Amino acid sequence: MLLYAVTDRAWTGTHSLFEQVEAALKGGATCVQLREKDLDEETFLKEAKALADLCRRYGVPFFVNDNVEIAVQSGADGIHVGQEDMAASKVRERVGEKMMIGVSVHSVEEALEAVRNGADCLGVGAMFSTSTKTDADVLPKEVLRDICSAVDIPVVAIGGIGRSNIGELAGTGVDGVALVSAIFGADDIEAECRELRRLSEEMVRDGSFY
Repeated sequence: MLLYAVTDRAWTGTHSLFEQVEAALKGGATCVQLREKDLDEETFLKEAKALADLCRRYGVPFFVNDNVEIAVQSGADGIHVGQEDMAASKVRERVGEKMMIGVSVHSVEEALEAVRNGADCLGVGAMFSTSTKTDADVLPKEVLRDICSAVDIPVVAIGGIGRSNIGELAGTGVDGVALVSAIFGADDIEAECRELRRLSEEMVRDGSFY
């Protein structure tokens, strides 16, 4: 969960999504989440299967965002859901015990509820303003720290995070960062991931809190 790459087709440009994800994996991404809002189911499934195989080759967990059926059919390692999506307890009934479940949370109460419902990891944010989700409220870093203290499962920060502000999350207890444009909007994704991985490792080790 240290460097969690979340895809966004808006950044594909001259390279395919598959090529971009492989570059991120070569650069040190430790987890990949496929997020697709507009693809038809057949194309989505084909893409998910290809990325699941790719991540397996690199020994990195592969998550699908929101779509439980695609996650199951593609052989994904995990499914990530938001507060407005299917409850984690219902997801668990559908996917069984082997698949990991990630849940987006914004408060200690939501975090504890997600854990009670069987979540294996949490995404917390938005930590900074972000163009990816313009309607997301920015959370105080104290909320992230309180969530990390309240649960005993991995917590990943998300939302507007990049090389310039990763260090501001030091001391919160977070296990890693989930990045979208900071990775997939980079000119050289592999090189950018190497630097982001280094900064993430420093952030997790650093006990100070800004």
